[in-house]
Amino acid sequence: MLAAAVLAVIPAMAQKSIPLVYDQEWAGSKYPAPAFPSVEEATVSETLTNPFEVSNSKKQVKKSKDWEKRRAEIIRELYHYEVGEKPMVDKKDIEAKLEDNTLTVIVHRNGESLTITSKITYPEGDGPFPLMIGMSGISLPRNFFSDRNIATMNFNMGQVMAHQQKRGSEPINKIYPELVENGAYSMWPWGVSRIIDGLEIVGAASKIDMKHIGVTGCSYAGKMALWSGAFDERIALTIAQEPGGGGAAAWRVSETLGHVETLGNTDPHWFKESMWDWKDANVSKLPYDHHELCALVCPRALLVLGNTDYEWLADEAGYVSCVAAREVWKKFGIEDRMGFSVQGKHGHCQLPKSQYPEVEAFIDKFLLGKEDANTIIQFVDETLADKEVQKWIPWAQVDFK
Repeated sequence: MLAAAVLAVIPAMAQKSIPLVYDQEWAGSKYPAPAFPSVEEATVSETLTNPFEVSNSKKQVKKSKDWEKRRAEIIRELYHYEVGEKPMVDKKDIEAKLEDNTLTVIVHRNGESLTITSKITYPEGDGPFPLMIGMSGISLPRNFFSDRNIATMNFNMGQVMAHQQKRGSEPINKIYPELVENGAYSMWPWGVSRIIDGLEIVGAASKIDMKHIGVTGCSYAGKMALWSGAFDERIALTIAQEPGGGGAAAWRVSETLGHVETLGNTDPHWFKESMWDWKDANVSKLPYDHHELCALVCPRALLVLGNTDYEWLADEAGYVSCVAAREVWKKFGIEDRMGFSVQGKHGHCQLPKSQYPEVEAFIDKFLLGKEDANTIIQFVDETLADKEVQKWIPWAQVDFK
């Protein structure tokens, strides 16, 4: 059984040499796309795909600098098979202003525009302050942020795409009419990235510490936080609360479970319609899985929170996925930047007090820079303790303590 606060020796040199956050949205956009086999062409993999194996090759990622290129391959696979490409935007096409603590971002394209607004709640003082962005709200206790002088704001997703999108008729389609196939989980992260662009454009007036930005959400918004953190390297901390299928849970593992959110049984508005070609038995042909979505956050910080009381969340699949994903951080000697905690006996999106220390530790270390915060967190409750994990990841040797 993996237990809370399993201690490990973290090489100090690795900690110092690998950045916690970056100053651009996606450094790997320069790399070419891998091949995209069709369902008919793809080969079966009953176990989770090896995140270190370069696409269409037997070459392995060996150093942290190789991960940038491998990340680009995984991102493009997710674009192609699941959510559609998240468009990049030149700063010259963006206007931003801050008035009465409300950030307004206007994106221009082809004579059309899209506006995103969000009110920032500041602590007292002059800043600059760390920032937590809530995906349509923050379900974590607000005092986690107010007591620590952390600013908060919400991403208003409906300004980009509705929860149940009408393809081709969403606000985002005014400026991207060609992206009717895109799912919400490329377009909502696009909106989050534009908020960060806006803060950069406003500059010091924002009073935000741009090196310490986090995102969080729960349930469908937990997925949104995970996808946003995976796709934008300026986000230092991602806290995905109960993200379930389509988030942290591995599709392959979910396919073996009961009444859970599988690839063929998730919300079609959130993904490309063509993703359903890969449902049921075809899931095992996917050239990736969602442990690699989680791993895209590496080398930045990720905390995944689960809830075993809700079968639909597929937390067994989430647990396996997190163990697999954590191998990437572990490879580079920075496993303190990835944690997971799966506990029951609490309501959906209602953080139990038993998880407070885990969340607070990640906030303290990765938004406040408190190096002594213990973020070596791997916890699953007794309902998952005896589940077989190693069979899903034969390419790894997990130390179960």
